[in-house]
Amino acid sequence: MATIRRGAAAAGLLASLVLVTGCSSDAGNGGDGDRIEGAGGAATSAPASPSASASRDKDAPAFDLPSDITVTADREETGDATKDAVLSDLSYAAHARVEAFGAGKGQTVNMNRYFAANALVYWVKRVEEFKKDGLTVTGGYRYYGFEVTDVAKGKAAARYCEDQSKAYNKVIKSGEVQRTRPSDKDFVLYTVQTARDSAGDWQVTQQSWKKGDATCLQGQR
Repeated sequence: MATIRRGAAAAGLLASLVLVTGCSSDAGNGGDGDRIEGAGGAATSAPASPSASASRDKDAPAFDLPSDITVTADREETGDATKDAVLSDLSYAAHARVEAFGAGKGQTVNMNRYFAANALVYWVKRVEEFKKDGLTVTGGYRYYGFEVTDVAKGKAAARYCEDQSKAYNKVIKSGEVQRTRPSDKDFVLYTVQTARDSAGDWQVTQQSWKKGDATCLQGQR
């Protein structure tokens, strides 16, 4: 488990307006539909080496979060080099989105590094709308249940859960925290498609989500 706070780099760790509590819909997408191509297939790749994991952690990005925001990722090493790289970068993408909403800026260095195509366009717009509404985020975000479901030719499908039960919207001007009543909808299943760029990073290109998913609720028991 890796807990990421202000200015820290992490070895594992998505949040968003769906990441923010109080979203109106139970399911959504920021890409080309709710289904991710290849998400049901078997993943194949070369086994990982200890030096590969160490090297990747050494190159972990730095994030700048407000002092009232924490991000935690529960992500286990799989022993598979490709899967571990995908999940590592997916966790960084999750962190990058929290950072973007906290800063009120969608085009951050980390967003541009870990998002691309439809997913990047979608989240940049949502961050801008959120700030325009006079809101930012606060509290704690937890990610768990990371799993790669398919890998093929520089692309990978994956999924993970988000616990937003301790994360809230905050009014920028007044500092008022808009607390919500806990519910099953605080637990969100994200399904994503990623693609490896020329720099070797796995970028989120499409995503969908479902609130109150049984898989994520079971992970809390």
